[in-house]
Amino acid sequence: MTIKRLRKEQGLTQKALAKRTGVTREYIARLELGRHDPMFSTLVKLAKALNVNVRELLE
Repeated sequence: MTIKRLRKEQGLTQKALAKRTGVTREYIARLELGRHDPMFSTLVKLAKALNVNVRELLE
């Protein structure tokens, strides 16, 4: 996933992205490390917070 790249491009911290999506910073870290597969609803929240479509998160 490209969550980390997109987050950094937008100058967001894990904490800021977590706040925007309503998940914990630890959860964002696990996603970025590939240690957890998010549910579709979480992907939608991440996409909205990062101003991208869900497809971009899966590339």
